[in-house]
Amino acid sequence: MNKIEKTNYINSLKKDLDANNAMMVYHYEGLNVNQLDELREKMREVGALLKVTKNRITKLAIKETTHSDAEKLFTGPTAIALSQDPITIAKILVNFQKNNQKLKIVGGIMDNKLLAPSDVAEIAKLPTLEEARSKIVGILQASQQKLIGILLAPGRKIANLAHAKSLKKD
Repeated sequence: MNKIEKTNYINSLKKDLDANNAMMVYHYEGLNVNQLDELREKMREVGALLKVTKNRITKLAIKETTHSDAEKLFTGPTAIALSQDPITIAKILVNFQKNNQKLKIVGGIMDNKLLAPSDVAEIAKLPTLEEARSKIVGILQASQQKLIGILLAPGRKIANLAHAKSLKKD
């Protein structure tokens, strides 16, 4: 890469970093091309961006972004996952790591807070936005159904009583 290409690449990486509030850093040494492609595909499905870059170039790009605290995470063969949704990328990395022991989560950054590997694992346990929404809708629907049942109960009891009385007269 010549100097102009490096500058353009750094500027492009800065834009990607600024556009995403979450970044997870991992070591990929020992993973084959098929495994990396599988991980990249999973990330692409959720709208996340996966980048394998040189540490020196990444450190230059990170310096002027909100992710600057993560600069010390870049040692060895590192790659980054960027997204607006930290829970989803944490889940993907943790689940991928279960099946591929060679992937090592180094840490990350979320909303300007530096994350340790254990923090990433804890984030992966949280429900995603869609899961949380569906749970809330379920709670709201259940309470409405209970309310309707309570409101209809007196009418149902009167109808059952009238039916029972009519059967008794016969």
